[in-house]
Amino acid sequence: MRIQVTPADIAASRYAISPLGEAMSALRLCAGQHSVPGLAPWAARHRPAYQRLRRAVPAVDALLALLRRGGYNADFIQPPPAGIGRSFADELSVVRATPLAQARTELARNLAGHRTPPAHVARILDSPEVVRQVAEAIGLVWATLVEPDWPRLRTILERDIVQRAGRLVTYGWGAAVTDLDPRLSWEPGGATGSIVVADRDAATYSLGGQGLLFVPTVFGTMINYVEPPWPFALVYRASGVADLLGPPAPDRPPDALDRLLGRTRAAVLRALAVPATTSQLVRQLDLTLGGVGGHLAVLRDAGLVTRTRTGRAVRYARTPLGDALARDVPVDPVG
Repeated sequence: MRIQVTPADIAASRYAISPLGEAMSALRLCAGQHSVPGLAPWAARHRPAYQRLRRAVPAVDALLALLRRGGYNADFIQPPPAGIGRSFADELSVVRATPLAQARTELARNLAGHRTPPAHVARILDSPEVVRQVAEAIGLVWATLVEPDWPRLRTILERDIVQRAGRLVTYGWGAAVTDLDPRLSWEPGGATGSIVVADRDAATYSLGGQGLLFVPTVFGTMINYVEPPWPFALVYRASGVADLLGPPAPDRPPDALDRLLGRTRAAVLRALAVPATTSQLVRQLDLTLGGVGGHLAVLRDAGLVTRTRTGRAVRYARTPLGDALARDVPVDPVG
């Protein structure tokens, strides 16, 4: 697939966060329908709660039965996010407001050529209460799997957006998309260019001044949208996901960086895979403000992080030496 863009599309492009999308992706991660590098420990911790939820709420099986890889998935179950500030309740209200006729049409398209669902799932999907049952199931998935960690999750997504949006405006399309996913590449072409997606769709699409919607995700994988009701959109994995849940578990054997810096200070350094403010690190790592500030001061004195003030915000970022240590990359000796 090729998505043709122009410089004018930069101004029209925007970023959004989807709490509901994260709930659906977390459900599929716990169900083993996809995997995300670095989040196997999270999935293992949450799988017992997922299994209890699945036994108690049959409509959860209906959500899982509809997933199609490389095929159409009913849009009303996961509507496009409207922006950064929308809450889960805002998005769920859109699901609840879906007319039954629309839900029927989308479900029929979703199931066409798909595996036959189990009898208890078919009863839910055929029910006149299907929209309500699906919405209630999504709400319980959110409350069980995502809501307790949402402050940390949102921090990761917001940090990624700040970094990506600045890169797009400053350096253009090539810099914005080339490291989003291995299946994405940039093909320059004079005044225009194309985002090339390695998938089964050989068609060429043009943004035509509408811009592109970028949606970072923690629990999901890369998805591209090129037909309504979604705008042209790319869902991609946010940076820093592997460090999402803070310091390593106490029973995990310490690695070399832990032994060098101490576990908590090493976790702070790892969490700076994407630049962050002190308050963002506090939410992500579940540490005190004073504790994070002290660790940042030591890391800065050691030449492992730098700080930059933008308006009222002070952001910390790793230096090349900090990158090398956090990623276990050997540093070339200075001659």
